[in-house]
Amino acid sequence: MKKQNGNGSTDAHADASRLIDARIEELGDWRGKTLARVRKIIRQADPDVIEEWKWRGVPVWSHDGILCTGETYKQHVKLTFAKGASLDDPAGLFNSSLDGNTRRAIDLHEGDEIDEDALKTLIRAAVALNATKKTRRKSVAAAK
Repeated sequence: MKKQNGNGSTDAHADASRLIDARIEELGDWRGKTLARVRKIIRQADPDVIEEWKWRGVPVWSHDGILCTGETYKQHVKLTFAKGASLDDPAGLFNSSLDGNTRRAIDLHEGDEIDEDALKTLIRAAVALNATKKTRRKSVAAAK
């Protein structure tokens, strides 16, 4: 059982947040700044977002399921939305992993501008989609 700390999150989530802080610091370049910036935007879009650390070092943001991951590579920072193919993207933020049936991603390169409002809208849409899926799972379970 995971112990809750004073703000209602588990110690595992606090540990994940510290690991993300360390990754940002460790990068020490534009990628760290970009990861910090998108993290801030995600937290503004969904104050109840949960930070996780998965797959041996990938920051993950969740709310009733995974919203997106924040992978860092030499040439770009990649935000992969777990259910991105099901999300409307009127601002055209998705620019990677466009051929799959499930995920979509945003590759951010050095010097790229981030449309904060559009990214917040995308995050909120991902939260809403996860909530819809969670409600459906509960309905199916109750029907059994």
